[in-house]
Amino acid sequence: MENVIIIGSGCAGLTAALYTARADLAPLVVTGIMPGGLLTTTTTVENFPGFVEGIDGYQLMINMQKQAERFGARLRTLSRVESVDLSQRPFGVTIDGETILTKTLIIATGAGHRHLGIESEHLLENKGVTWCATCDGALPMFRNKPLVVVGGGDSACEEAMYLTRFASTVYLVHRRDELRASKIMADRVLAHPKIQPIWNTEVLEILDVTKDEVTGVRLKNTQTNQESVLDCSGVFIAIGLIPNTHLFKDTLAIDEAGYFILTEGSKTKIPGVFIAGDCADKVYRQAITAAGMGCVAAIDAERFLQEEAHSA
Repeated sequence: MENVIIIGSGCAGLTAALYTARADLAPLVVTGIMPGGLLTTTTTVENFPGFVEGIDGYQLMINMQKQAERFGARLRTLSRVESVDLSQRPFGVTIDGETILTKTLIIATGAGHRHLGIESEHLLENKGVTWCATCDGALPMFRNKPLVVVGGGDSACEEAMYLTRFASTVYLVHRRDELRASKIMADRVLAHPKIQPIWNTEVLEILDVTKDEVTGVRLKNTQTNQESVLDCSGVFIAIGLIPNTHLFKDTLAIDEAGYFILTEGSKTKIPGVFIAGDCADKVYRQAITAAGMGCVAAIDAERFLQEEAHSA
């Protein structure tokens, strides 16, 4: 019988592990197939408080893991949760064929970036292709260079606006003839002298895999099918996130975009089940906010167990 099982090992999951471990709850953390979460794919994190010169994303997650383990957190590395039974307490969590019972559950499964689905996107990841302008936009490799943002929603517009601080020009490539973003955001983007929208266009290929760096994009006009090459030094893909909530679609409240719906703090409609991080956050989606949500979930879980013990 576990006091708490934490599903996910990104900033939210490992912060929850740290807090519950320090509360002597000896949490069991199921890392999933990508220990450390999306932040491990980011080269330099410059906006996480406490690191004056920035820190490698992978190293930050290793540090957080070791800190949680120091206080007694246990990790099941590269393990995957196959199913969760929330119909009664204790909850049953099936991990790699083994069912483990737990008094409380913290879900910190995060979200995955929606990808273009082209091979060059993955081959040039961290070599000029990124999914986070806030994380990577200020890197020297992008400063005073032409950059491409792919997308047309609020996220893409926010990325484009942020990148104007560093880029010489920001090309906003969108497959439609108008932005899907809110009017105020769209107006702001279209009025900015550094942003050039490229309408009715999709990215066929990111160049140049043979040089192991981004040198441009091969585009196709969706109206005329005409192809062209646009020179750039970076490609920021902002076509949305896919929250990792499918395992709970029949048991917990999830909105139409796939994000968990919380009741109070980190609480769900099922007592003893708590949520943290990007699987519930479609607004901020930052490492520091995920960590904060992990802290909230841990404290909520600890207090839940305390109240239960006192009433027993």
